Amino acid sequence: MLIGYARTSTLDQTAGLEAQREELKKAGCEKLFEEQVSSVDVAARQRLTEALDFVREGDTLIVTRLDRLARSVPHLLEVLATLTGKGASLRILGMGIDTATPTGKLMLTVLGGIAEFEREIMLERQREGIAKAKAAGKYKGRKPTARAKAEEVQDLHVNGKGPTDIAKELGISRASVYRILSA
Repeated sequence: MLIGYARTSTLDQTAGLEAQREELKKAGCEKLFEEQVSSVDVAARQRLTEALDFVREGDTLIVTRLDRLARSVPHLLEVLATLTGKGASLRILGMGIDTATPTGKLMLTVLGGIAEFEREIMLERQREGIAKAKAAGKYKGRKPTARAKAEEVQDLHVNGKGPTDIAKELGISRASVYRILSA
């Protein structure tokens, strides 16, 4: 049986999820497992766990791209070990890799290492860029939203509104309201 797994990192990536769904159906997947969760939080990927539990001997788990399945080599190898232990294989459509062959297994391991290396380099560059921007005084982080509404909070409070109502009306947390009122 061909089993598809599709994943996007955020809930607003519905087009990406739909594109994966279509590609997996074209590949002949009879059952699809989908989720919208970050790959970083492996524990939260319930549908991947369900897909791996569902797989039986002779089945093939299909994903559109490697980064939809695993973000690190250890996790990739863990998924491969699970599939291999069940007598199943993995196919990655975007790379033309099928672990049912020895060459496919080798290529997947090498490409997984390269993908992890690339991600680490990107994160390192990002951290360096943020540090450089902070040193130049150009990186300030996000603007505090509640403090910008301090005057409105005070006015509503003076007019008899309670903290819960103020928070709802201004779209800020109650903790922010209390913080502003106690200042």
